Amino acid sequence: SAVRTALCWGPYQRAIAGAAEAGPLDASTKAERDVLVYRAYVGQGLYKIVLDEVGDDASTSLLAVKLLAKYYQHPEEKEGIIATLQEWMEDPSCSSNPTLLLVAATVHAGEENYVEALKCANAGNPTLDMMAVSVASYLKIDRPDYAEKQVKAMAAIDEDATLTQLSMAWTNLALGGAKVQEAFYIFQELGEKNTWTAKLLVGNATAHMLMGQYDEAERDLLDALQKDSKDVDALANLVVCSHHLGKPTARYTNQLTMVEGKHPVLARREELSQAFDVAASSYQ
Repeated sequence: SAVRTALCWGPYQRAIAGAAEAGPLDASTKAERDVLVYRAYVGQGLYKIVLDEVGDDASTSLLAVKLLAKYYQHPEEKEGIIATLQEWMEDPSCSSNPTLLLVAATVHAGEENYVEALKCANAGNPTLDMMAVSVASYLKIDRPDYAEKQVKAMAAIDEDATLTQLSMAWTNLALGGAKVQEAFYIFQELGEKNTWTAKLLVGNATAHMLMGQYDEAERDLLDALQKDSKDVDALANLVVCSHHLGKPTARYTNQLTMVEGKHPVLARREELSQAFDVAASSYQ
């Protein structure tokens, strides 16, 4: 559906509006729509709406989305949230629920527990959403070869699906070489056919950076920040891009620290800074 497609590449408000405009629906379709709408609210960072509106007597799918909202809203409670997920995953009555499996995979990936994330994403009869989490997890552990196989499996189901195209683009970026140009064309086509979102602009910028086109990358990343001033990937890439262009990085570093203080880019900068201090001290 158009609502599900909009969820993939970031125009979350469009997904919510599209769902609101839908005509009379049967119970099953309405339930699916509600899950997509609340996932869109999570994508927007509007966790409180989900936490307030989804009751404890809701369906397994909605309760899973609510748990995901709680995971992001209350990181201090993540141990209990993961324990709850584990408990639900062991319950035969809901362990094969696709939304629950997707949420479980997303949470485990967020905790950098990619083995568990891949287990959940590949359980049962994986949906394109679950397969996309698998692709992202394989890329995080530097296995673009496995990601490529998963993308081929996605293409066999629906090659033209936005999720398949995005997964293909990110995998091509990781594979490098001539594949980077292919990824660039995918982001261009998606952006021009739909709407340029922060997520698509960051992908496009990453392709530019891998091709050594840092001025073009900076333009895309600044456009991404215009659309979402807290986009972590845009900020992280601007730190790297500005460094390559010989421009100050302090503003973007500070913004990234405020949004996600434990980002790998910041950790790497801290390691380099400490190594420099150690080296400098040996000459004093």
